[in-house]
Amino acid sequence: MSYALAEFLGTAVLVYLGDGVVANAILKGTKGFNGGWIVITFGWAFAVAIPVLMFGTYSGAHFNPAVTLGLASIGITAWSQVPVYILMQFLGAFLGAFLVWLQYKNHFDLSDAPTQLGVFATGPAIRSTGRNFVSEFLGTFMLLFTILGIGSTFQDITAVDIAGASVSANALKAFGVGGIILVIGLSLGGTTGYAINPARDLGPRIMHAILPMKGKGSSDWGYAWIPVVAPILGGVTASLVWHAVAG
Repeated sequence: MSYALAEFLGTAVLVYLGDGVVANAILKGTKGFNGGWIVITFGWAFAVAIPVLMFGTYSGAHFNPAVTLGLASIGITAWSQVPVYILMQFLGAFLGAFLVWLQYKNHFDLSDAPTQLGVFATGPAIRSTGRNFVSEFLGTFMLLFTILGIGSTFQDITAVDIAGASVSANALKAFGVGGIILVIGLSLGGTTGYAINPARDLGPRIMHAILPMKGKGSSDWGYAWIPVVAPILGGVTASLVWHAVAG
């Protein structure tokens, strides 16, 4: 499988499962209605870990322009591959968001406009441009800093023995990444909803603007630049800092 196809499919799975858990928790009439923040954060953690486990061998499982640009900034990903990575990530995010709408269409039609948008894209709990930007910057900084740390730890390990069973290092890395997503959501996500991924936020936001939904409101384009620019800067900064301190 090509790295381009892996990034497309992996991002589609990530957004379908990730936005899907949000839809289940907040849209009216679902079986999971009012599931709450814990359900959403755990769902997102596995929504990231599963495609990492599925497609990591083929593309490195970026699924996030901030990850791609961060890794390129320290020479891990070739700059010539960056446009393809990012294009496939956005196309995958479009597909994932469309599938969430297709599955939950009746429930979107029962829900109000802010709730509909909240399935697709993040928004601040308290609107404050500077602080919202810092929140997304720091959240993505922690994402890349910890991912690079985990990758360094398992760099020369092929398998680990756990309770008499051999577990591949790739599997441990995948669920390590899921654990990072979980703790970022639980610890840092309350301010802006922890987009920490331009494709995950902007792709579904564009799909929200396109799709027909009863009572649909604004896609909040005035805020949309923050979960794009701040994660990119946070991811690149974290990669450069890790590279400087870890060599």
